[in-house]
Amino acid sequence: MRRYGVLAGVTLAVAVAVGAARAGDLDGVWVVGTTPSFPGVRMFEIHAGPSPSGTLTTDWYGAMPMRNLRITGDVASFEIDNGNPRLQAHTWTATRQGDGVRLVGDIWYQHVDASAHAGSETERHALAFTLQPPPMVLRALSSNGLARTPPMGWSSWNKFATRIDDVAVRQIADAMVASGLRDAGYVYVNIDDGWQGARDANGVLQPNAKFPDMAGLARYVHARGLKLGLYSSPGPKSCAGYVGSYGHVVQDARTWAGWGVDYIKYDLCSGEGFYRSPTEIRATYQEMGAALQATGRPIVFSLCEYGRADVGSWGRLVAGNLWRTSGDIKDSYDSMAAIGFDKGGKPEDAGPGGWNDLDMLEVGNGGMTADEYRTHLSLWAMQAAPLMTGNDLRTMTPETVALLTDKTMLAIDQDPLGRQGRRLFKRGDLEVWTRPLADGAMAVAVFNRAAQPLDAELSWEELGVAAPARLTGAWTAAPVERSASGFKASVPTHGVVLLRAG
Repeated sequence: MRRYGVLAGVTLAVAVAVGAARAGDLDGVWVVGTTPSFPGVRMFEIHAGPSPSGTLTTDWYGAMPMRNLRITGDVASFEIDNGNPRLQAHTWTATRQGDGVRLVGDIWYQHVDASAHAGSETERHALAFTLQPPPMVLRALSSNGLARTPPMGWSSWNKFATRIDDVAVRQIADAMVASGLRDAGYVYVNIDDGWQGARDANGVLQPNAKFPDMAGLARYVHARGLKLGLYSSPGPKSCAGYVGSYGHVVQDARTWAGWGVDYIKYDLCSGEGFYRSPTEIRATYQEMGAALQATGRPIVFSLCEYGRADVGSWGRLVAGNLWRTSGDIKDSYDSMAAIGFDKGGKPEDAGPGGWNDLDMLEVGNGGMTADEYRTHLSLWAMQAAPLMTGNDLRTMTPETVALLTDKTMLAIDQDPLGRQGRRLFKRGDLEVWTRPLADGAMAVAVFNRAAQPLDAELSWEELGVAAPARLTGAWTAAPVERSASGFKASVPTHGVVLLRAG
């Protein structure tokens, strides 16, 4: 996730200027003083010579090796790769000032201006980052038997980010019941990033002051016929800079199970600095999957690593129930469409117990029109994606409730056959998708990607279905003119006609 205090990934290019000092004067350890918590630069170390080498150590990504380290005159330059190639290099300078060095640079949104002094061997050991490698022997974990249809619920991030607390979560749970969302199938109440506190003397992770009694909160949620979800990361830091599960995987899984947690979202975040190869990424998710199973509590396992390393091909093997297929969604048509139309994952990877996750819903957050939100929900339903609404349920309008609880849309998403739909064909700005359903019917979605309404005329033959005895439309937003050979419909701007044929 890209979030407050988050670096989804970066390559650092650093220049160390040492005035009139010789290149050899850069040898050794430089301990950084006060610096922003992200990325939490601790120290850097340079070994000059014919083949110079070095590392930059941070709280977020550990000791990152210097790449292409060059020492020319009184300047050393190098690059550091944290495991995510999407962001371009950032240039830093470290200027010799008396006995110390001034480190100045920018990492994504964060500006760093810090002094560093020559470090002792004692400081070097104290500031070293202890590497916790994941289990590198890959194996297939057994299924946890959960999520036979795509999970449905609510998640805090899209609306609240880290501005979430115990009181709000209890109110959201009440609103899920009062609005009818629970009875429509939305049962997970998921607290995303921002609940984590510090570890106690025994390493047990505590919630922060905004969540004074996590077990009590779980009981409150359960008493309303709902389930509680939490969030963590395999890295030292979560995407928002809170404590991750790095080095405490088994311990955290036991803690969550003891609280009564039913769902864990595991977000790669700073873990990308440690787990870079496909094998390493799979191994760290396998580690948590095994730890959750060892607790004996049924816990849905949500893999959030942005679709890397062909996650759909192994998500089930680490006891995963859903896996993200893309980066984060935003509350805009362009963002939603980019994911929904083109980043839905491989249909063959999805099915009962394991689903391609197109990210949380933005319905009701105000950035799209009602027709665009219908497209949003239709794309997710056609692709058998989890439906995690991300709006403020306490203040949503009746129109938003109607969008989220449409029976035809939900029946398509939750169809027990679990076959993910596919794009059948494109015709100009119209896209036609189909999805086979368990009772032999076919779900058909006609999407309009144009900036104006379009008329669609489709034959049963080109859809690959016989003339159905019954044609049911979602939301009844657009009238459908049916005939023996096919149907006609007017599709609104950025809208959809979603049908169940049969």
